[in-house]
Parts: sequence; C-alpha cells; structure tokens
Amino acid sequence: MDGIMEDYLRRIGATRPERADLEGLRHLMERHILTVPFENLGYHLGEEIFMDERVLEKIVRDHRGGGCFEVNPALSFLLASLGYEVDILPGWVHRPGGVLGPFLGHLALRVRADGEDWLVDVGFGRNSRFPLNLASREVQHDPHGDYQLHDVSDGVVDIHLGGKPLYRVADRPVTVADFAPALWWYRTSPDSSFLQGLFCSMRTPDGLVTVKGNKQVSMVAGEERSKFTLDSGAEALEAYKKYFGISLDRLPDEPAGGVTAGVRTD
Repeated sequence: MDGIMEDYLRRIGATRPERADLEGLRHLMERHILTVPFENLGYHLGEEIFMDERVLEKIVRDHRGGGCFEVNPALSFLLASLGYEVDILPGWVHRPGGVLGPFLGHLALRVRADGEDWLVDVGFGRNSRFPLNLASREVQHDPHGDYQLHDVSDGVVDIHLGGKPLYRVADRPVTVADFAPALWWYRTSPDSSFLQGLFCSMRTPDGLVTVKGNKQVSMVAGEERSKFTLDSGAEALEAYKKYFGISLDRLPDEPAGGVTAGVRTD
C-alpha cells in the first residue's frame, strides 16, 4: 500500500515524519482535521461504507470524508504504515438529553507515541485538533476547546469538552469487524442520526465550515459567524466543491426528517 500512503500524505498536505513520535502524530492529526471533512453524504448517495482498506480509495482518491467508522480506520492505516502502534477503541456517544448511546456506537484510536498512549479521533465533529493524553485527567487545552477525560470505571473514560460529555471510550482494543452491527444500524435505523440529516463539515485554521441539508452554509471564523442559503442544486454542488473539494455527480437525497439535531459539528 506504499503508493496510496504517499498519495494519502499529499491528500492531507502532510510531511512524512522522520520518526513515529508525538510531534509527527500531532502534525498528521492536525493536517487530517483541516483537510478531510466529517460527512455523511455517502449514507444518502447509496454508497457502500467500508471500514477496511477499501475506505482509502474514498478518502484519498475520491477526495471525500466520512464518519468515525471511515476516517478513523483510514487514519489508522496511514499511521501504522508510518511505524505507529495503533489500536481501535470502542465507544459510546452522549446524545442530547443526557442519553448514552449504544456500545460500539463510536470508533476512536489509541496511538502510542513518546512512551505514552494518546487518543486520536478525526471522526466526531467536535473532536480535538491534537491528540489527547489518555493518562491525564487534567484539562487539555486545544484550539477547539478545553478537553478533559473523566474516569467512569476501570479502563472506561468520558471525554468532556467545555465541561460537557461528548463520548465515552473503553481502553480495550477491538477490531473494525466488531463494529459491523453498529454500522448496519447507522445505515438502516430510522433513529440513526446519520439518516435523520445531511451534513458535511470541516475545520479551518480559525473556525469551521458546514453545509447542511444541501440548503445552508454556516461558517465560523474566529468570533465571526455567518450563514447563507443555497438556492439551487447547482449552488449546493458548487458549495461541496468549493469548501471541501468534493465533486459529486448528483446531490445526496435529503432525509424526510430534515436537518439532524443528533449530530453536532459546532
């Protein structure tokens, strides 16, 4: 897979690290966050969702993004090819109203660097820009906010942003195959947040850009926030191309339920 990994580095505008260390990991994660969108377009285009090496074709060659079941495995393949020790961690998502979602509802990475374990997650929407130290219970400052890990039970932690829980992970490695039932649920259940709304979102150096429901673009740049409406399908297709580099032959189907409240990116 050497060829596609070189293409991957070019795709995210990253420099190959000289060593599999924390400095290199921070660089790779930041470049990924700023170039690969968190999106569910494939769920509404009738596309196959792959968690194995086939996902690389979508992320690298098709210049797309995806949810946690796609972009985190893709990054794990890149990191492993560069000499990092990477494990897949299972998680739960904290839903609105204080409801904890099902086990295996989220997929994150544990990466070993500089003698410590780091939480790497590029597929949540409100994840950190840089790795979080899995051993620390102090506030970890990040360009995206203040994160803190809280112990729930032995080997299980909640990840908080600004004092509010985002998701929970178990520090007990699994394989991507273990997520197959959860992926089926996300793709088929009326309760799936990935089916209730349409979104494509990506961090910028000082903010965030999001297209929701083929109809609205919202942008954050520092303290400035703006929104504008997309008045036609042609404008929506142009927005995907302009802001994310995504070229689509047709618009994703819009869910009957409208824009989701279950997936937040801001």
